[in-house]
Amino acid sequence: MVQSKDQSQLATPPMVTWAQRQGVVFLTICLEDCSDPEVKIEPNSVHFKGVGGTEKKPHEVTINLFKEVDPEKSASFPRGRNIEIVLKKKQDGPYWPQLTKEKQKFHWLKVDFNKWKDEDDSDEEGAGQNQDLDDIMRQIGGLGGGQGGEMDKPSFDDLDAEEDSDDEGMPDLEATE
Repeated sequence: MVQSKDQSQLATPPMVTWAQRQGVVFLTICLEDCSDPEVKIEPNSVHFKGVGGTEKKPHEVTINLFKEVDPEKSASFPRGRNIEIVLKKKQDGPYWPQLTKEKQKFHWLKVDFNKWKDEDDSDEEGAGQNQDLDDIMRQIGGLGGGQGGEMDKPSFDDLDAEEDSDDEGMPDLEATE
């Protein structure tokens, strides 16, 4: 059977991870080397389209959200290895029981336990209800500290190259016979 070009180029959903905090939902589109990603954030959905991955295949997904978000206060950040999206919930309130309006499981959607914070956890990190979206985005590297948009980068000027313990010589290989 011969496949038409349209069938072989069907877009598949990329891997998506998600987490939530008080008033915010984090999405990560896990697609390396995505050229010209298109992210459209609407009150009830997020749409992603892009070409990437090792095989440079087209990927596309529409996520129907459990509740409404505020597109004006939400943002996306294309990175080399993924696309990070921060969604500002329209209403603060209890955590969503799931990301999608549909109650089914999707093979491409997983929980991001590294970013997840339970509803009843204390706010030791300061990433809670009193934190505004700009602070959260600054923490994930989306915004710089100043008005110029310059990202805060660590300075490596104080490192002394001669004090690096990893620079010791390797022992000679022993011949085995």
